[in-house]
Amino acid sequence: MLDILVALIAMGSGGGGDAAPEAAPQALVAEEQVATGKFLTALEVKPILTATKGSWVAVRDYNGQDLVYVTHLWAWRCGLVQIEMAVNGGAFEVWPMPDCHVDSPTPGAITESDGLPYRSYAAGSVQQLDVRITYDDLSVDTISVARQAVLMP
Repeated sequence: MLDILVALIAMGSGGGGDAAPEAAPQALVAEEQVATGKFLTALEVKPILTATKGSWVAVRDYNGQDLVYVTHLWAWRCGLVQIEMAVNGGAFEVWPMPDCHVDSPTPGAITESDGLPYRSYAAGSVQQLDVRITYDDLSVDTISVARQAVLMP
């Protein structure tokens, strides 16, 4: 039943806004889109990430530094092939993400062996984040957020 619901949501989701979709990087390869009920493909995660764009990233002022988190994107990484981020209008940089735990009951879980889903910057230095994600069907979505919009308490 869940896979039917996800498929219906995906069919009704046109992506993120009125802008023309950006082209995916050439080195990436599209994966087959089959609803598994395990949220392993763009077909299954795109509706969720489209609806939760405000949660893709977070900034935390902690212990004298800015921490930029991609925890939400990592949790849905099984349907992604790439995460890129530009800080303060700089160039986009690929943020490595751990492999999906395909054989686990929770494939998108963040485990200790995955590492930490954040990077640190100088305190108060992160004012703007531009995020570009490439789904495993090679469609691309982006957001641009100001620090205050994603600042954690």
